[in-house]
Amino acid sequence: MQKKIAVLPGDGIGPEITAEAVKCLKAVALKFGHSFDFEHGLIGASAIDYCGNPYPYSTHELCMSSNAVLFGAIGDPKYDNDPSAKIRPEQGLLQMRRELGLFANIRPVELFPSLVERSPLKASIIAGADLVVVRELTGGIYFGEPRGRSESGERAFDTCTYSVAEIERITRVAFEIAAKRSRPSPKVTLVDKANVLATSRLWREVVTNIHRDHFPGIGLEFMFVDNAAMQLVTSPAKFDVILTENMFGDILSDEAGVLTGSIGLLPSASTGSLVSLFEPIHGSYPQAAGLNIANPLATILSASMMLQIAFSMEKEARLLKQCCTAAIEDGVVTSDLGGTHSTSQVGDYIASKVMGSYLALVSSGLAASL
Repeated sequence: MQKKIAVLPGDGIGPEITAEAVKCLKAVALKFGHSFDFEHGLIGASAIDYCGNPYPYSTHELCMSSNAVLFGAIGDPKYDNDPSAKIRPEQGLLQMRRELGLFANIRPVELFPSLVERSPLKASIIAGADLVVVRELTGGIYFGEPRGRSESGERAFDTCTYSVAEIERITRVAFEIAAKRSRPSPKVTLVDKANVLATSRLWREVVTNIHRDHFPGIGLEFMFVDNAAMQLVTSPAKFDVILTENMFGDILSDEAGVLTGSIGLLPSASTGSLVSLFEPIHGSYPQAAGLNIANPLATILSASMMLQIAFSMEKEARLLKQCCTAAIEDGVVTSDLGGTHSTSQVGDYIASKVMGSYLALVSSGLAASL
């Protein structure tokens, strides 16, 4: 099977972690007789530095002509530390999500048994945790208008808006995921702030109707976001699928990183009406850029999600995920997980597992440094 993959490394550690995911995807292609064509594009601070636009039209064209997008990370301290900057790297990410129609962000949170002790939470608390955060990605306060500051500069304002159609489509995604997870009692938890926000009350109304009319066999519960944030770190096993709006999902899915012991283990998929995008949920970690120490596992796991969701390559996706698990169990991990291996060494190890041996990796020309 032949597929074209747009690779958008982005900023900070983005180029290093995406390089390892590409290496592993090339190993998968060799193993199963596929042909993956990788083409790189600019986004974020690197794109601003090159052409003054965080999401150039050439990058958009590349994404639209591809079967899937592999994205690294976005953000740079020179913009983070300059609140007066008119153009910011994150604008490129938001624009890409909007123009590619990426309205559903899917973030699985699974525990690796050999890393239970790495979590700052007690093993008894995180036991049995296995959940998916389904975050609405193109609405809410991140996209609402009007926004800005008053002429005096003394006030700033943002607007949170949602339509029935936006809520309906993401709700269907959440219930469909719950139905496929083969849990004894599948359940969707809608996280909102309906006691305060009008948008949250609309969410409850729409989700209730979709549940009643189309998914009555799946459980539905409601939870305020402040309670959900607490429950996520005190009773995480009670969650199955969390459905929530843009900003709440952004915060809660990052918080969920504490369950696994490292945010460097959490992959994600963003799907919608056009091409799908796959990325780790962590940031650009600029302090580690170029040092070959960043954890590439979340990005490689995101590549596994790409194989499954975008290409329907179930066997390939399962193998790549199993090889990531093998690296963790064998202690071939970076320093954030207590290991001593570099970014490229972790990628080499996983790619060699995919190929069947390190010698096969060397003969293929994919080996880097292990």
